[in-house]
Order: sequence, then structure tokens, then C-alpha cells
Amino acid sequence: MANSTSANLKLTVQATGENSGTWGQITNTNLLILEQAIGGYDAVGLNATTGATLTFSNGVLSNGKNQVLRLTGTITSAVNVIIPNSIEKTYIVENATTGAFSVTFKTTSGTGATWSATNKGYKILYSDGTNIVDISTDLGDVGLGIVTSEGITATGNIIPGANDTYDLGSASNVWRNVYTGIVTSEGITATGNIVPGANDTYDLGASGNVWRNLYTGDLHLSNQAKDQGNIVDGTKGNWTLQEGKNDIFLINNISGEKFKINLSKIEGDL
Repeated sequence: MANSTSANLKLTVQATGENSGTWGQITNTNLLILEQAIGGYDAVGLNATTGATLTFSNGVLSNGKNQVLRLTGTITSAVNVIIPNSIEKTYIVENATTGAFSVTFKTTSGTGATWSATNKGYKILYSDGTNIVDISTDLGDVGLGIVTSEGITATGNIIPGANDTYDLGSASNVWRNVYTGIVTSEGITATGNIVPGANDTYDLGASGNVWRNLYTGDLHLSNQAKDQGNIVDGTKGNWTLQEGKNDIFLINNISGEKFKINLSKIEGDL
């Protein structure tokens, strides 16, 4: 009875009584192929326009039999990395190519898993013999301890595991800059200045969402940054309102003149 070949890893299945004198060598090769499938690593250089077709040769080590693959090379168009049909196998694959083009890991005739043009990351894949399935997208929540990373790019929500429990940064490790859209907060206590990103551009509150009370020290008023002056006489000014013990004062910061607001005391209840 002749030798045969296994369906997935292409191991040599030796028939009884066959391979006298070479049985040990064939067995050793089979063990090395199993080692490839369990923990083997290979860096596969991709062609710039056609990608790569992984090999699954009978009875020998082949790049497609490795457990971990690192895809390298500079690509100039979308490319495919192809394994033969009917192979059932798991992979951990890193897209380490350069060039802003997509990479698809697929079977010859089936569908596959695709890294977008900007995704240079890892995927956990398996082939069911017909298609390549990306389980990385279906892992759901992953519980981690401390994670040290050179950078994290999120394409979804980052949510703490418990309400009002964890910090982002610490007293001695602060974020240098935070870029964000709308921030919703129950309150903000500032220990430094809050400064708009551009002069005379943004509002504090809105016509339909006003602040209930505004507590401030001296009040500085200026329309000098505007293209046009006020709607009464068209001029521009720069004033400071200050509080005295019995009076409120206005200081013209352009002329240096000082004025007192005339106040009338109200006697009794209104």
C-alpha cells in the first residue's frame, strides 16, 4: 500500500511496511511540519502589485504551514495573500507592509480578511477550507491588566470598567495635549487658564443655553478684534469694570479715563 498525504498540513502518511530505511527521516520531517504549524514563524515578502501565494508542498516544510506570518515589502496597489482551497488552518498574521494599500488574506476561490490601506496591525485568522475568517473582529470585550504601548488608535468607544472610578493620567503623569470633540461633564474645576483656541471666535454658552450665574473678578470688555465696531456709533473700545466698596467703576483702557456708574439706592421692598 502506497503512502498518502494529509489534507491540511500535507504530512506524509506512511503505509504499513513502506519506506524501509527512510521511515525515520520522513517521520522527522512530519514532526518539523507540525512544529511549523504550532509555533512556526516566517516573514513573507509581498510583490508590490501581486502579493504572494503561500505554498503547501507535500511532505516538506512550506511557508504557508507556519502559525505566525509577518507580511513585509512595499506595495503599490491592493494585493492578495493566497492559500490553497481546502486547507483548514489557523494563523496569526501581521501586516508589516509599507504603502497605503489594502492587503487581503484569502483562499484561492473564497473570501478573506482585509487590512485597510492604513491598518498595519495583527489579525487572528482561520481557514475553514473555503474562506478565511477573521476572528479578531468578533472577540468582543478583552480584559487586560496594565498595557504598555507606543500608541493606541481607537475606532470605537473607550469606556471605563466602572462609573466614576478610574483616572485618565495621574498627578505626576499628565497628558501633554488632548484633542477631542464635544465634552460632556458634570463639572469642571480648573487650576489654570481656560483659553479659546482662536481670538473672538467661540462662545461661552448659547442663546438657548445660558449660564445661570457668572462669578468673576474684574470684567474686561473689548471688541477691538472684531471687523466692525458696536451697532450704536460704530467705534471700538476696551474697558475694564471694577468693583469698589460703594461704587462700580469703568476704566477706559484706551484713553486711561476712569468713570463711576451712577447708582440709585432702592429703599424698602419692591
